[in-house]
Amino acid sequence: MSRRPFHKVLIANRGEIALRVMRTARRLGHGVVAVYSDADQDAPHVRLADQAVRIGAPPPAQSYLNIAASIAAAKATGADAVHPGYGFLAENEDFAQACTDAGLVFIGPSPDAIAAMGNKAGAKDIMLRAGVPCVPGYQGEDQNDEAMLREARRIGFPVMIKAVAGGGGRGMRLVSDADAFLDMLRSARSEAAAAFGDGTVILEKAIANPRHIEIQVFGDSHGNAVHLGERDCSVQRRHQKLIEEAPSPAVGPELRARMGAVAVQAVKALAYEGAGTLEFLLDGDGQFYFMEMNTRLQVEHPVTEALTGLDLVEWQLRVAAGEPLPLRQEQIRLEGHAIEVRLCSEDAAQDFMPKSGRMALWQMPEEIRVEHALESGAEIPPYYDSMIAKLISHGASREEARARLMVGLEQAAALGVTTNQTFLLSCLRHPAFVAGKATTAFIAAHGDDLNAPAVAAADVALATLVLSVSHPLAHPVGGGRSLAASFATPLRFEIGGAVRDAELLRERDGSYRVTCDGTEHGCEVISLSGDMIRVRRGDITESARFVRDGDQLFVQHRGQTLALRDLTLAAPQSSAAAGGDGKVRAALNGRVVAVLVKLGDRVAVGQPVITLEAMKMEHVHAAGLAGTVTAIEVAEGDQVTTGRIVVEIAA
Repeated sequence: MSRRPFHKVLIANRGEIALRVMRTARRLGHGVVAVYSDADQDAPHVRLADQAVRIGAPPPAQSYLNIAASIAAAKATGADAVHPGYGFLAENEDFAQACTDAGLVFIGPSPDAIAAMGNKAGAKDIMLRAGVPCVPGYQGEDQNDEAMLREARRIGFPVMIKAVAGGGGRGMRLVSDADAFLDMLRSARSEAAAAFGDGTVILEKAIANPRHIEIQVFGDSHGNAVHLGERDCSVQRRHQKLIEEAPSPAVGPELRARMGAVAVQAVKALAYEGAGTLEFLLDGDGQFYFMEMNTRLQVEHPVTEALTGLDLVEWQLRVAAGEPLPLRQEQIRLEGHAIEVRLCSEDAAQDFMPKSGRMALWQMPEEIRVEHALESGAEIPPYYDSMIAKLISHGASREEARARLMVGLEQAAALGVTTNQTFLLSCLRHPAFVAGKATTAFIAAHGDDLNAPAVAAADVALATLVLSVSHPLAHPVGGGRSLAASFATPLRFEIGGAVRDAELLRERDGSYRVTCDGTEHGCEVISLSGDMIRVRRGDITESARFVRDGDQLFVQHRGQTLALRDLTLAAPQSSAAAGGDGKVRAALNGRVVAVLVKLGDRVAVGQPVITLEAMKMEHVHAAGLAGTVTAIEVAEGDQVTTGRIVVEIAA
């Protein structure tokens, strides 16, 4: 693959990774060009680039996955190199080849290397020939249902179904028994076809409670190859990583050397150039098995940067320009401990359902590294991945890194769209994680604890107070004592899916008394300005952040976000609005990928009736009551908004 100096880099991506690449490219003296869809026309990566080119409509297939559009944008702006970031076209050999054919430097491995390792079946064959240990499975060409079920039985349940062209957990299913296999197979194929344009899958034996360990590697055009240590990515939901750390609590020097040597051996066998990551499963006996190779920069690369003190994007740019690797293996040092969490716009309590909408208040901590591309008032579109930020801490020890990250998360303000912020804090505080014992089963095993952080009555009382005093028609806070009698103000709000009633009484001395759930809480409002309220409760003064957006109120206190919907002036909710009318409504903005029933079908409670795809994941919607399907309001391919009726059922 041709390597030569270049001067202007087009970044064929969006969001935080586009900004991340821009930062290093500019430091090295390169101009930067952004591309954007209509959904991102006002995004920070567009405003901060030297030039920006519109490449299409919001759906990825019409913009960020449009190879011709990105090539044309590079030509139009005089860019002579392309950085693909991660996701979208980053591991698309056709894109790498198109860049080369257009005379552009592709900042990544060769098309041949991407093709060889991008297909999970082919990659596994290559690794087996190279003597790399692999998970037992099936990666044959016969993809019919009967053959796949037969192979699954041969391997032995539980098995993993994996999309051959997949990544990021999409097109992946864990199947525990033969009865569920064919339904899971259909779902995996559908999701893979939608995400990657290829519904082909492979099967692998499911390793019980493994660690997910990956090795960061680099190769250059001069035959050099190194590894930069491992990352532990075991804390996952839906087979997608949420927390990554380095070094792994389960990997010692001897195992690190063995895994690193295997990874470097694979890189040299491929004559691989650029950044890559080999991913392994590590069982309880210390045996490791190759899963796949990602031929790109990883989302979690800042963890390795913190540990090594290196800029991996800089290494990518230098290798693409034909330079040798900056360091030899013996010169690479791993110091301290680093942990990264992925802040996502999703509801962890609702099976991590992605959320889109307006981020009313956004403020990230300054004490730790944060990669993001948001600001207050920004819209989070439903078309792309739900990850909205990465928070990374580094310390001399694992405990120091963990403590710093928790403080940073507590200080982060992300109000207006539901995020997994509180869930991440629960993970970092959980005894199994604290002890370094988290495996890929961590969230499944401890989900109830992680999803049910105790909400203190005093915090609800605080939120009730903010609900009242932040209302546009509320009386001004302060003013000291009053001789006039005060009457209690009734309040009604929804929190955590439950409707609650409360009363707020302003005392003659200017303080407030909140009665909620039969318990009284007294406090004094010290100040109320902008998005901050300071209150005194007893001898303790503390602050909380909040934002009000219509009838929605978000209050953040001690790292926990309380979301309330003000029902004080609302009419009583009807049974139809509550979902008891037989109408199945879209739970999120998304695209219809499967209609699972027909008119006249009899359905049972909980039976799947429709599947939506949003933020690269599928979400099954089920019947809320038993009855007959009387109307189907959508068809496959339709784009729907939250709350739209998609299916009607008559009891």
